[in-house]
Amino acid sequence: QVQLVESGGGLVQPGGSLRLSCAASGSFFSIAAMAWHRQAPGKQRELVATFTSGGSTDYADSVKARFTISRDNAKNLVYLQMNSLKPEDTAVYYCNAGIRRLGSPTRISDYWGQGTQVTVSA
Repeated sequence: QVQLVESGGGLVQPGGSLRLSCAASGSFFSIAAMAWHRQAPGKQRELVATFTSGGSTDYADSVKARFTISRDNAKNLVYLQMNSLKPEDTAVYYCNAGIRRLGSPTRISDYWGQGTQVTVSA
């Protein structure tokens, strides 16, 4: 069974930094893209950053130049370094991965973590 587990959330003052981590565990063939999403209270979940298997990255306009997504393929980890945090970054952050399962390596299945709360407040 494949699991994604996030860590690193918490309370931080405006202008501060946090680093989120997400670890994929279980038995699978490989991981395709990994991404971070977030959902603020009363709002729809939005894509924050993506890291493809080919090494390219993409960011939401609202976090460009402040957030950095990185990936450790050997350890099946993805990180989100968040700098210059703003109150509007407050949300539950979710890790997402497209995973090729052992039984069907040509098919990519979508997996989600349980989320980690990030609160930016003075």
